[in-house]
Amino acid sequence: MYPFQKMIVNCLEDNRFNILRKFRQAGCTTISAAYALWMAIFQEHKTIVFLSVGDTESTEILDRIKIMFDELPIFLKPEILQENMHNLKLSTGSVIKSRPSGKQSGRSLAGSYLFIDEAAFIEHIESIWAAVYPIISTGGRAFVLSTVNGVGNWYYDAWYRAIEGANSFHPIQINWQDHPEYNRIGGYEHLYRAMEQRDPPINIDKWEETTRSNMSHKKWLQEYECEFLGTGDTYIEGSILTSMYKRCKDPTYRTYNNKLYIWEDPQPTRAYMIGVDVSLGRDRDYSAFHIIDIYSGEQVGEFYSNTTPINDLAEILNSVGQKYNQALIILERNSIGHNLIDHLFERLEYENLYFDDKRNIGIQVTTKNRDTMLASMEECLRVDRIKINSKRTISELNTFIVSLSGKAQAERSKHDDLVTSLAMCSFGLTTYLENNFVSFIDGKTQTPSEKLLAPVRLRNVNSYGGITKEDIKWLLK
Repeated sequence: MYPFQKMIVNCLEDNRFNILRKFRQAGCTTISAAYALWMAIFQEHKTIVFLSVGDTESTEILDRIKIMFDELPIFLKPEILQENMHNLKLSTGSVIKSRPSGKQSGRSLAGSYLFIDEAAFIEHIESIWAAVYPIISTGGRAFVLSTVNGVGNWYYDAWYRAIEGANSFHPIQINWQDHPEYNRIGGYEHLYRAMEQRDPPINIDKWEETTRSNMSHKKWLQEYECEFLGTGDTYIEGSILTSMYKRCKDPTYRTYNNKLYIWEDPQPTRAYMIGVDVSLGRDRDYSAFHIIDIYSGEQVGEFYSNTTPINDLAEILNSVGQKYNQALIILERNSIGHNLIDHLFERLEYENLYFDDKRNIGIQVTTKNRDTMLASMEECLRVDRIKINSKRTISELNTFIVSLSGKAQAERSKHDDLVTSLAMCSFGLTTYLENNFVSFIDGKTQTPSEKLLAPVRLRNVNSYGGITKEDIKWLLK
């Protein structure tokens, strides 16, 4: 083994919980497989479980272990009691299981040692870990390893919490420069001579130059420099997402069955706005809205649900809007948005809905103004005009990309409902509220930068019949 691989094995021996941030083709999965086989042979009644992205990856890992077992001398081989595509059980009483990930995978992952391979790419990893941790917390061990895959996911959060000492994981960082097959290291001259004799020959001193020339700069950063951002054409610049994520904080409390996160209750001297993206509430797309403090631009609330019917969403918006000082609600009037408008305006008679220049309620979203709204959102986040507290929002922004055709959209199988509702808020701040006068706020509760964001009123009121000032002469009679 190379020195960095020996270091990984030592960490597995010395720590119950390890998390590895690795570069591509580091051989870490093979090291994990070898360590698991060693445990199964030399320790009795151990259950070792591998969790992989998919079924193909899970069978490949167990295939590697079987090949290793076949290459051992006969005196080291226990009898095989059971062998199939996903299980290898030995006469020591130990068993190695390899499973693909799934939403309910955590319920069946009981074991002595859990290996999670490419954790940053596993869907539902948060719920999987939440289900499996109680099982291994009383004596089990875990090794989480992955190349990076942006921010806003469980792996990113677990890694940085480990760095800060905020969880039980021991962080292991390896760099491609540590690999003798990628970078010239003293003592491996025999390896470099062998590499030069291959067909085609490999010059170790030009490995970096050759590899970088065959992939994009962002791909290099992801695969070899282990950069969490800049790994894809995200609509929001990677460094901005990093900065935003580090400022995120847990909500003060949750309500509506954990669908609504609240960071700050309404303040009497503040005005608020709510940007809404609506869905049918049938376990598909999500209904989402943000509550933004107009004076500071801070996100003080966030709603996210794919099981809330439109009429229930209207009730929630009505209640939350009134609570937050009759907040301005901005919503689209496309398709099912009309239903939400009818509930809010006609049935519940909510008074502070956004009107466009033609006095129509809501925004008619088109391809053209959608791009304008998204550009407004990008600007608000870039200049720190809107301050995000939610990791859920950052997670969606991290998978909101510019496609090859140039369209801004969510990655395949991802959602953009929080992004769309945030764009509504940005639209409100940049194209509507700034056109109003500035109101006075107690100097003790605001900074000069906040004063620029504070409107006198939340809706334009047109003059009717040419009257621009109320006639009060009747009061003087």
